[in-house]
Amino acid sequence: MFNFFKKKKKKTEELENKNIIKDTEEKMTCDCFSNSNDDDKTNEEFNKFNEANKNNNLIEEVEEKASEVKEEIKSEVEKVEEKAKEVVEEIKDEEKSNKIKAGRFIDLTKSENTEKKTLKTEDLTLENTNKENEEDRSEENPNEAYEELHDENLAEGEEFIEEKESIFDRLKKGLSKTRDSFTSSLSNLFTRNVKIDDDLYDELEEILISADIGMSSTIEIVDNLRSEIKKRSIKDSDKIYPVLKEIMIQKLDEKNLDNGIKFEKGKLTVILVIGVNGVGKTTTIGKLANNFKNDGKKVMLAAADTFRAAAIDQLQEWAVRAEVELIAHKEGADPSAVIFDAIKSARSKDVDILICDTAGRLHNKKNLMQELEKINRTIDTHAVNANRENLLVLDATTGQNAVSQLKEFKNVTDITGLILTKLDGTAKGGVIFPLQVEVEVPVKYIGVGEGINHLQKFDSNSFVEAMF
Repeated sequence: MFNFFKKKKKKTEELENKNIIKDTEEKMTCDCFSNSNDDDKTNEEFNKFNEANKNNNLIEEVEEKASEVKEEIKSEVEKVEEKAKEVVEEIKDEEKSNKIKAGRFIDLTKSENTEKKTLKTEDLTLENTNKENEEDRSEENPNEAYEELHDENLAEGEEFIEEKESIFDRLKKGLSKTRDSFTSSLSNLFTRNVKIDDDLYDELEEILISADIGMSSTIEIVDNLRSEIKKRSIKDSDKIYPVLKEIMIQKLDEKNLDNGIKFEKGKLTVILVIGVNGVGKTTTIGKLANNFKNDGKKVMLAAADTFRAAAIDQLQEWAVRAEVELIAHKEGADPSAVIFDAIKSARSKDVDILICDTAGRLHNKKNLMQELEKINRTIDTHAVNANRENLLVLDATTGQNAVSQLKEFKNVTDITGLILTKLDGTAKGGVIFPLQVEVEVPVKYIGVGEGINHLQKFDSNSFVEAMF
């Protein structure tokens, strides 16, 4: 019995132990599962942390790379700038070298010419002393000496002749529209009307008026032509050409107007350039400055057109092209103040000619005309002994309207001369006649093209020749 209970107790203990082990295993399984979930969360957070670190590292790498590229670009730019400076210096050195070579060439040429002349003198001396060969020498050497001297004179004057011809060629080209219209009409008239009669004169009047020569000037020219043809007993219409040309030149010169610019050595000349907008004042000033500089004058520009946008910049470009100094204030400044500073600077630097740009203005704009009066007072006060020129710029393409502008401006300010622009773009070149003959203001310069050398001194003889 005792053994029975003993065995039963043992089984009970074994069963309890099994249950304890089972509970322990289940608990361990649950703990493991719980630990596994915690580990997953930890791993997920760890992965996120690693990903963030990777992104930060990538950003740092990109920033470092960008900084390196920036430094490389900066270094390359500096190298390019240095190379550009070297190229500019090389160009300047080459230009200086070319000028020096040109100067040496001229000196050598002069030296050679001097030596040639010396040798000629020696040859002529020997020729006179050698009596035995006097006849042979008189037949050969004097002619050769004359030809050589003649060639030298031609060489010395060749540059001047070419320049003169090129100026006239430019004038002819510039007046091509006027000439084509004018001469074709005249040619047609004189071809159809062999007989010189009233019909011919009437049609000639129409042709002259269509060229904008003006009614008054046309009537006077035709009347003078009638008288000359009668006086010279001309019967054929083809003989009228030279007579008409002669009378037109006389008509332009009959008032004995001064077509030059007032200039005295050692004395400042102040040129005030005025006109309406769009006639080409600023461009004309640049070309005028170039002309004076090429004549050996020291020139300065004053940018007193402070109203029009970009006017100062435009004049600055022309100053650079003409290689002259410019005095300018900021946009919107007082024009009189600009001119005051320019006069002061011009006097201190011994400038020969000061050219003043002004804003475009209409004669009927009271405030603008008052501004012009103020500018004139400034010049009168601070350039007392200076030579004065008030030049009105007119657009030739406007024809008779240019005559009206001149008359209106003359009523409000003194006009000493005219610059007629854009003659190359119109067939109305004859407008010069009423401007100079009827209103009696001299045309001093004419524009026959867009180039810097296409502003020419007006000469009545050359102008009429180019018209024909």
